Amino acid sequence: MLTIDNYLDAHYIHRSNWLRAAVLGANDGIISVSSLAIGVAAASSSSEPIVLATVAALIAGALSMAAGEYVSVSSQTDIELADIEREKLELLEMPEEELMMLAQIYEKRGLKKETALQVARELTEVDVLGAHVRDELGITEMSQANPIQAALASGSAFTVGGILPLLVVLFAPLKGMEYWLYGFTILFLIILGAFAAKTGGSKISTALVRITIWGTIAMGLSAFVGYLFGVNV
Repeated sequence: MLTIDNYLDAHYIHRSNWLRAAVLGANDGIISVSSLAIGVAAASSSSEPIVLATVAALIAGALSMAAGEYVSVSSQTDIELADIEREKLELLEMPEEELMMLAQIYEKRGLKKETALQVARELTEVDVLGAHVRDELGITEMSQANPIQAALASGSAFTVGGILPLLVVLFAPLKGMEYWLYGFTILFLIILGAFAAKTGGSKISTALVRITIWGTIAMGLSAFVGYLFGVNV
């Protein structure tokens, strides 16, 4: 028998919030830390500046990612809560108008006018605020943002992603460091793209092409800047 829990298990949209934050954090950690390391490596004749720049980028990037995600998602949450409060007030002041608005929404989705009104009435009797929040404002449990969850996911994912190029910097030979970083970074991005696509139920090949192309562009530009303005340090 098909239940709502089984239905959600067969789909992936309920993972979108935390998966977006985690993939964004890991992708940013890999690319930004690698790109900075490549730029410094292209201008350096010793390993110390590369290690220092990589560690600094890892720490600063993780904190910035977590803080930025928290602030942005908190702003989204504030907007959602403010809209819900306005909706409560409207339901108190003009319940009939709100009922008709809900019926019009269902009618635009394809229900007959009489059926739309009947559905609106029945849902209003069960949970009037929930019906309007869901169908008028478009806010659902799956779409509602969680600032703490998003911040932790992004910051942690950035740290994990940023540690990978740091390991390359620590263990790869100084000569040709840029190429070691580029090769391993592409490998890391391919693994991340495949994981994200698999977890989200999307097409793996599309994710791999997208993440590889943009990662290559970012690292290539960073290396070019390093060569262009580089001085041996």
